[in-house]
Amino acid sequence: MTALDPGTLVRALLDAGYGPFTGVPCSFLGPVISCLEDEHPDLYSIVNNEGEAVALAAGARLAGRRPVVIMQNSGLGNAVNPLATLCHTLRLPVLLFVTWRGEPGRPDEPQHELMGRITPGQLSAMEIQYATLPQEEEALHQQLTAAGQYMDSTGLPFAFVVPKGAIAPYRASTTTDASGSVGESGLMLRAAAIGAIVGELAPRTLLIATTGKTARELERDWDRPENLYVVGSMGCASSIALGVALHAPDREVAVLDGDGAALMRLEAMATIGRLSPANLLHFVLDNAAYESTGNQPTGSSHLDFPSLASACGYQFTTQVSDEQGLHTAVAAARAAHGPSLIRVHIASGSDPNLGRPALSPPVSAQRFQKALAS
Repeated sequence: MTALDPGTLVRALLDAGYGPFTGVPCSFLGPVISCLEDEHPDLYSIVNNEGEAVALAAGARLAGRRPVVIMQNSGLGNAVNPLATLCHTLRLPVLLFVTWRGEPGRPDEPQHELMGRITPGQLSAMEIQYATLPQEEEALHQQLTAAGQYMDSTGLPFAFVVPKGAIAPYRASTTTDASGSVGESGLMLRAAAIGAIVGELAPRTLLIATTGKTARELERDWDRPENLYVVGSMGCASSIALGVALHAPDREVAVLDGDGAALMRLEAMATIGRLSPANLLHFVLDNAAYESTGNQPTGSSHLDFPSLASACGYQFTTQVSDEQGLHTAVAAARAAHGPSLIRVHIASGSDPNLGRPALSPPVSAQRFQKALAS
């Protein structure tokens, strides 16, 4: 079956009276977000996690709109509470587009396996009626009308489940062939920044890398037993690092975070600052984009990560944009004897042939545990 054109889907939604749109990107729906950003930027709001998106949409519903929330099915977990205790309780229906990563019978990454298997059951458990997104225009219009009638009559959300390949590309990929070390902006590429950071760390430093290309590039170029590759649970790497730092106080612990991941779980900074482990270095690699899903903006350009971390109680914070600045910042962070945050401005772009982690997640975790205990 031919994939649905993203412009056709957006027009059908607008013609049916839906909008505004909000959510967190997934590459399955990346073309739809790109279409909204290019053609209807006033209708799409960038948010940091899926629960926030549902709450924002509920507010739009209160204001008389028919909002649409876009999310990856892994993010459905972040949205359970507002869907179950806000939308259901107040009878504020929102239209959901939930991608189906890890769909049974389709090869996928290990972090998507469980969520893919339980996605339909999760929706049913929350009493959310759902349907697979139609890929033919006539069926799409019919289903959008039926979804609207259902939401109006019940006051409950309705979800479209979006399988891989259901949406056609919006435009040619903007991914940069980043075989070098510097992007077009003159900033370091992420792979080069990771190499510079690893070069500053002591051999026994325990290093936790956030999900996505950060973990993949670290494993490809700088694999070591002291590395932990977090392949799912977006936003949780800094909290994992905090747990390690608190219970391995004699070891330096560093975390390679991303701007989108850090924004998804900003509350982690408050806890890190309050518990204040002296051995934790928090690096935020900030390219202002969700690069893995199509380079959609994260909104990090509007946030001062160092000031936020300082307000949370970090002992040292700064931002850098080159290798020399990074060298100076790491030395100052170590001298501060407290949790430190270094925001590293980087360029978007990565090797188009970048592979997936070779180590399975359980093996990575077991190896890390052994390295920590040694």
